Amino acid sequence: MTLTSKPWHIVKQSTLHGTGVFAASDIPAGTRIIEYGGRRITPEQADERHPVNPDDPFHTFFFSLSSGKVIDGGDKGNDARWINHSCGPNCEAQEGAGGKRVYIVALEDIPAGAELFYDYGLVMEGRITKKLRQQYQCLCGTPACRGTMLALPKRGKPRTTKTAATG
Repeated sequence: MTLTSKPWHIVKQSTLHGTGVFAASDIPAGTRIIEYGGRRITPEQADERHPVNPDDPFHTFFFSLSSGKVIDGGDKGNDARWINHSCGPNCEAQEGAGGKRVYIVALEDIPAGAELFYDYGLVMEGRITKKLRQQYQCLCGTPACRGTMLALPKRGKPRTTKTAATG
């Protein structure tokens, strides 16, 4: 007899933005819900593939890793690519396996039916302009909303130059 566990999540239409991922059952805090899947590519390959949709050039399924690789969730990806951004997330992305894997982990107890969110915290090279903030507009509406999916620099502290892409 083979034991199979039901997934922690289901994918369906989101009231926030397009497709979303929702808790299929109550998810305890600290649970590893799903690995972010997709083909591992170089940043140069990601640049060549971007934008995937010229009509929506700021939406990608790229996830930058500390190892220097990029996971392209649009190429052999899985349901994790549909998890939406929120400035007040109930999940977070955690790297594992020496910067080769990314897992989505519950930050708090998540009730069945709740949409899963993590903070994309996109880091861009160069100056973050008002136009760039608008291009990566956040729709979460939480009290903590900063109005953009971009990670904004802390006042008085230098920014890093690592690039990231949406998931």
